[in-house]
Amino acid sequence: MPNEDISKGRRGDATRGRILAAARERFAADGYERATIRAIAADAASDPALVIRYFGNKEALFAAAADFDLHLPKLATVPRGSIGEVLVGHLLERWEGDDTLVALLRAGVTNDVAAERIRTIFATQVRAEVAALGDDPKVAVVRAAMISSQMLGFALCRYVLRLPPVVALRRAEIIKWLGPTIQRYACGKVSL
Repeated sequence: MPNEDISKGRRGDATRGRILAAARERFAADGYERATIRAIAADAASDPALVIRYFGNKEALFAAAADFDLHLPKLATVPRGSIGEVLVGHLLERWEGDDTLVALLRAGVTNDVAAERIRTIFATQVRAEVAALGDDPKVAVVRAAMISSQMLGFALCRYVLRLPPVVALRRAEIIKWLGPTIQRYACGKVSL
């Protein structure tokens, strides 16, 4: 009997994993509004009732599928004068390496759940790295918000709105343009 329970648990984990993978792909391809539980279930070779059983509803499924780690570099270990360049380069890799983040941004423009997910991801992950630089906690919160606003705005223009001059920029050019701004936000003198 215990082995049977373990086997069911593994099958359940595998099914849940297939549903999450299908949801990430479907949300990336169709966006939040057009993606349906029925389509996600079909992509996962599953039943829509199982999707509801595991996740409850579309919003909860989206939140689970959009559980995204930016894998930010440890900024406290980066040479102080190159934090902006390193951070911009890293975030470019993340945006260009995973359609889920672009789908999350696209959905965040029109959906409150997605917008909250983006806020949470950037607020917690960017703030933690900026705080590690040793600034006053109140200043670190603002620094992280400014970095996030710059990078999210850039990503929106490049990957969602597809502004031709922004899309045409090569990686080195993007780092050259954005690096100094992010550097100032991360390390520049401020008085609040």
